[in-house]
Amino acid sequence: MNVIVIGATGSIGRLAVDQILAAGHRVTAFARHPQTLGPDDPNLTFAAGDALEEQAVLDAVKGHDAVVVTLGAGSSRKSVIRSQGTLNVIRAMQSHGVRRLICQSTLGAHDSWSNLNFFWKRIMFGLLLRPVFLDHELQENLVRASGLDWTIVRPGAFHDAPATGLYKEGFSAQERGLRLKIARADVAGFLARQLGDRRYLHQAVAISN
Repeated sequence: MNVIVIGATGSIGRLAVDQILAAGHRVTAFARHPQTLGPDDPNLTFAAGDALEEQAVLDAVKGHDAVVVTLGAGSSRKSVIRSQGTLNVIRAMQSHGVRRLICQSTLGAHDSWSNLNFFWKRIMFGLLLRPVFLDHELQENLVRASGLDWTIVRPGAFHDAPATGLYKEGFSAQERGLRLKIARADVAGFLARQLGDRRYLHQAVAISN
């Protein structure tokens, strides 16, 4: 399968590229400076561009079978790259007839809000990261309305640790007692797994320890 990762140089994107390559797919890494991913792999190609530039995304998506969106804004709390970049991806996919979309969002968006504890509801997403959270919710709305074969992935807060595969997945909004954390490597592995697993087609799936 020919897969393009949008946001390939972010902390999840880098790991997702590695996991997708390991699964035997051909990968295009789309980012402003994709060459920073390091050593060449015969199944890895680079596409330099900004996800906020519609034409750059349109050109990059052409010829692929699936798109994985791992867009982030680093330390910026006011960026709209998640929603606007994803909208550009959706338009490009619709234009080129690409159907499969896997989009990383966040645990807490929409109906998963009740999975969060007081700290995440009131301090992080309620105050400090409010614009980021709202951009994720808009991103999800756009994906749901796209008419594509989408899966939204909602991970808990990231931390650096080896992948364990022991996280919970697909739990309901009534799930309580979660640690609300997950290793970046586990998130990347889950994203890669969706390319060959349609269990969560047209669903927003939560993953967390």
